[in-house]
This record gives sequence, C-alpha cells and structure tokens, in this order.
Amino acid sequence: MIKWLKQVRSVFGTSFLWLISLVYFTQGFRSFVWTAVSYQLKDELKLSPSASQLVSSVAFFPWSIKPIYGILSDCIPIRGKKRVPYLVISTILSLLPWLILGLKESLRSSSGPLMILLTAQNLGSAMADVVVDAMIAEAVRSERAAFAGDLQSVSWSAMALGGICGSLLGGYALNNLQIDRIFLLFSVLPAMQLLSCGLVEESTLGSKALPELANSRSSHLGDQNGLVHEKDVSKEVPSKNNSMRRKKSQKNNKARTVITIKSEAVQKKRPLVMQWLYSLKVAFYSLCKAFKQPVILRPMTWFFLAHITIPNLSTVMFYYQTEFLNLDPSFLGTARVVGWLGLMLGTFIYNRYLKHMKLRRILTWAQLGLATLSVLDIVLVSRSHIAFGISDKLMVLCGSALADAINQLKFMPFLILSGQLCPPGIEGTLFALFMSINNLGSTIGSFVGAGLASLLNVSSGSYDNLLLGIVVQVFCTFIPIVFLFLVPKEATGLAS
Repeated sequence: MIKWLKQVRSVFGTSFLWLISLVYFTQGFRSFVWTAVSYQLKDELKLSPSASQLVSSVAFFPWSIKPIYGILSDCIPIRGKKRVPYLVISTILSLLPWLILGLKESLRSSSGPLMILLTAQNLGSAMADVVVDAMIAEAVRSERAAFAGDLQSVSWSAMALGGICGSLLGGYALNNLQIDRIFLLFSVLPAMQLLSCGLVEESTLGSKALPELANSRSSHLGDQNGLVHEKDVSKEVPSKNNSMRRKKSQKNNKARTVITIKSEAVQKKRPLVMQWLYSLKVAFYSLCKAFKQPVILRPMTWFFLAHITIPNLSTVMFYYQTEFLNLDPSFLGTARVVGWLGLMLGTFIYNRYLKHMKLRRILTWAQLGLATLSVLDIVLVSRSHIAFGISDKLMVLCGSALADAINQLKFMPFLILSGQLCPPGIEGTLFALFMSINNLGSTIGSFVGAGLASLLNVSSGSYDNLLLGIVVQVFCTFIPIVFLFLVPKEATGLAS
C-alpha cells in the first residue's frame, strides 16, 4: 500500500494529490453539515416535510447544470488558465455561505435567504466537482494514462472516507453543538481547499480553448448505430478501391488541415470576447451533436425516466424517523455510515460478479430490489415488524445499507456506459451532461415526492397517509422496467 502511494505520488506530485484528495474528502464530508441543514429546516423553521423537500430540491438544482461549468472552464480561460481560477471561484462560493449562515442567525432562520445561500453553496460544490474531474482527466493523458485507475481509486477512497467521517461526526455534533457552530466548523474544509489551490501550478494557455472540439466535426465518424468513433484506416483490407479511397482521404485531410490553419489564423485576429463566443458555440454544437445520437440519447432517457417516475419520499421518511420513531441524530449518522459501507459493497459485488451481465438484466434486478426495499418501508410504517420482535433501528439500518448497495449496482453500469458512449475529445463535458441528467432526474423525483406528500396531507406529526404514499412509490418503482427497451440489448457492464 505504501509503495503504491509513493508511486502515485511520484507520478502526479504531492500537491496535486493533496488537492484532489481534499476536494473529494470535502464532497463526502458534506453529510456532516447537511444533516444539520435537515434539522434546521425541520426544528427551527418548522417546515412541513413537503416544504422542506422543496427547499432541498431547489438548493441542489446547481448539480443539474454541471456541463455549463465544464464548458465555461474549457472555453473561457482566466488569465490564460482554465482550471485553478475556476476552482478558486467555486471554493469561495462553497465557503462564504457557511460563514454567513454561521454568523447571521436571521438569514438561517428564514427559508428564503437560507435556500438562496444553500443554492449558492451547491453551485460552488458542483463547479468544483466538474473542475477537479477535468484536472484528473488532463493529469492522466499520454504517458500517465496507465495510472488513471490509481488516481480514480485515490479520489473515490477520499470521498468514501469523507462520507464515513462526516456521517459519524455529524450526529455527534448535533447532540453537542449548536447548528451555527456546525456551519462554521465545516467552513474550515473549503478554507483549507482555497489555500491549497495555490499549491498547484497550471500552465498558461493564452486564448487557446478546446482545440479538440474545433476539429471534432471532421475528425469523427458515426457508425450505423450512431456511435461516434475514429476511423482506423490501417485495419482496412488492402485493395485498389481502398488505395484510391486512402489517397482521397489523405487529400481531404490536407484540405481540412489548411482550412483549420486558416480558421485558427482568423480566430487569432478576432477580439478575445469573440474567440470565447466562438469556442462556446463550437463546444455547444459538439455536445448537442453527440448527445442527439440514439445510442447515447436512449440510455440517458431511461436513467432520467427511472428517477422522475418514482416519487422520492426521503425527506418525509426523515421526519417520520425523527418525530414518530424518535431516532436521535447519532443513530441516523450511523445509518448513513452503514449506507456508505453498502455503497462500497455494491461496488465490490458489481466489479466481482456483474460486469459481464447484460445491462437490461442488471437494471431489472435493481428495480425489483428497490421495490422490495420499499416494501420494507411499508412494514416499518405499518409497525408489522414489532410483532416479530424486530426493532425500528434494525429496520432502518438494513434499509439504508441495502438501498445504497442496490443504487450503486444500478449506478455503476451507468458510469461504465457513459464512458463507452463518450466520443473522443468531449469526454469530460459529455460525462458531466450525463451526471447532470441523473441529478436533474433526482431533483424532479424529489419535487414529485413533495407533491405526493402534499396531496396526501402528510405533514409533521400527521403520518396517517404515509403508508399510502409508500405503496404508490412501490408501484412506481416498476415503471422504469417498461422502458428498458431504451437500453442497448447487448450492452454489458464491462468497459470495452
């Protein structure tokens, strides 16, 4: 382990590894402060479950527009740099809201200002996530590509460690500290992140932005299924026609090179703002062109539908667990730790046993598993488990761990499929779009859940119709199975 860490450090440098690990650790540690936010909405603002879920859904919306941050950092360098300045800006956006909420009681005690500040904080966190992903993608290019898996392992390990620590300490902090102190304590991490940005050097690129995007219109071809790939002429069978085709291709390539050189010369003569607008236009064009291909659009449509067709009742269940079951913050923190362990278990099971399985089969079993867990919620709310001597805490712990494990089994193929479908040259931006679709679907699912709770008059202290809401959720869990025809029939979870 130590030898491996030394090798990774020698390849990427101590400062870079520290910054990457700190950013991902902070992302995982957010559970420390967002647990406090949940209690602030419930206990201090006295919001109903549906209103609380509405505030949270709006606050997390910045995670649904991640490609915008990627395109901006790719196309509009700040003083010739594309990553570190944006990381500084995003870190400041992550830091200031917690300081303001910790110091100004009037702002954290009003739903409107609180929602605005939480939205700004999520804007900074989402932007930092995109920028760091881009930095990792750039760090593993060319001669360091063999270490891509190692760098991702460091990142995911840091996030998992942050999640476990944040969940454990979050419950303890709520029992022993005021919420304003929790906000101020968490601000230490983005403050460290801001200081660490100065440790990483980034080369100045001038006004050059997205050269691979500028050439992507002519350098990639689509196959009969719409999947973009680069044509490998060397694998063609030698023949007279192929020879003529090769000569014609070489002539076209020379012509495209001349056009590209002339285009770049024209671009350099344009004002800087016009160059930025041109880069944004090319990036947006390439992104839309890639996304409209059926082999990309159809699976992403399924993952989006899988979120919006199932009402998310997580906030309502949080109210039920804390008010009706009287579960304390420390236990709920422990339940989140079990959830992180379940997530890691799901990753292991997928990598060990399910990579060769057809995606449709994996996703079918995942939806059935989620439906089964919703049945466990029915048992919990109906209190049927009491007759068998099963405690509420055991039901919540099992549900948390299994739900996160199953969601990870469902999410891992999503990550692999996204990597397979990304055309060369815009991997980072298109992957950010995939993640945004996933996040937007979750946000809309939360809105649907809030609407369902409001329709059933489920409110703080009134959970008579919660059982009906969960029954509706169980039936809705089967809806995405109907749309599995959108996922490629022969696709597996094994990266090609």
